[in-house]
Amino acid sequence: MIYDKLIKKEATLAVVGLGYVGLPIALEFARKTKVLGFDINAERVEMMKNNEDPSQELDSSAFDGCDIEFSADPEDLKRANFFVIAVPTPIDENNLPDLRPVLSASRTVGNALKKGDYVVYESTVYPGCTEEDCVPVLEELSGLKMTDDFMVGYSPERINPGDKVNTIRTIVKVAAGCCDESLEDIAKTYELVVDAGVHRASSIKVAEASKIIENTQRDVNIALINELSIIFDKVGDINTYEVLEAAGTKWNFLKFSPGLVGGHCIGVDPYYLVHKAKKHGYHAKVINSGRYVNDSMGFYVGKQTVKKILSEGKNIQDSRVLVMGATFKENVSDIRNTKVINVIRELESFSVNVDVIDPWASSEDFMNEYGIGIKAEADENAYDAIIVAVNHNEYIDWKAADFEKYFNDDKGVFVDLKGIYRKMKENFNYWSL
Repeated sequence: MIYDKLIKKEATLAVVGLGYVGLPIALEFARKTKVLGFDINAERVEMMKNNEDPSQELDSSAFDGCDIEFSADPEDLKRANFFVIAVPTPIDENNLPDLRPVLSASRTVGNALKKGDYVVYESTVYPGCTEEDCVPVLEELSGLKMTDDFMVGYSPERINPGDKVNTIRTIVKVAAGCCDESLEDIAKTYELVVDAGVHRASSIKVAEASKIIENTQRDVNIALINELSIIFDKVGDINTYEVLEAAGTKWNFLKFSPGLVGGHCIGVDPYYLVHKAKKHGYHAKVINSGRYVNDSMGFYVGKQTVKKILSEGKNIQDSRVLVMGATFKENVSDIRNTKVINVIRELESFSVNVDVIDPWASSEDFMNEYGIGIKAEADENAYDAIIVAVNHNEYIDWKAADFEKYFNDDKGVFVDLKGIYRKMKENFNYWSL
């Protein structure tokens, strides 16, 4: 059994893709077995060799006591026997699945594959992708056959960026294999690093579907709350967060909050399921509607901010707005698919002058991705509106006076997307979702 060889360090486990998913699991496995961490980005690999996480999720102590080698050379993968593929599965400009990263990783592993090896995918995909899209690549390049010569499994990642409580060890892992033998080997291997246990799914497709509906369910529920916040705003004198607080006193009320839905999970994964449904002749009405609502929220926030500024009798083209937070969620450095950019673009479409600050995001990365720089500090006495778009810990304890010094007069508009400053409603021309 491959499991026995791994725990005896007679076999090597390789993690392909060392982003916010791959690196943590590689380090956990490296405390139990011999690990090869592979990434195509040589610069990132050099950082990890120096005990530095390029994603800024882990501190240097996370590398301590780990039997791990980092490499950007595909030839090194030929020494591995158990491959975990944890690469991104993004969407393209048309919201269609972009399988290039996972297929490229499959080609890389296929060239290194040997008889008796295992390949486990963690990347979020639509049901059927592993067996229908990835396995043929493995078989073609290796000249081997799944089940007869090598084993394939699927164990979806459940990493929550920025979350130090719900980690790989504390979240139940779902695992599936191409046969009963492979399922048991894969599950036992993951049990080495997952204290919460492993759920053995009946098939790879079931495991794939379980992952993609996790984020689709959240997306649809958040879309409902976002739509409700729009309705409450039109009705007037109804704060969505106060409504949710009241409704949440019932035992079976589902607690979701309005907001910008970006990143590379909730804002992306539903499109994979929509794509698969369309391939089978079904138009996913509820999922598509939820995506439409959530994708439009950034533009909605921008428009509402402009309306508030205009209501103060100001010339919008002379106005300055400070946007606090640029990442896709709080307390992470990741700017990929951040919907804060939609807020900024909408403001700019009205010729508003926008400044962005963020203690986590890289100004260079934001400029490269979106053509906008991030200021080191906001200007005092300068802004007609402030939008707290991302609730980084650095902002949580701000008082009214901390914000007031940045407004240029007493008619400043304060936009509090997550409603955490509701007690300051009397201090500002306040608005929240």
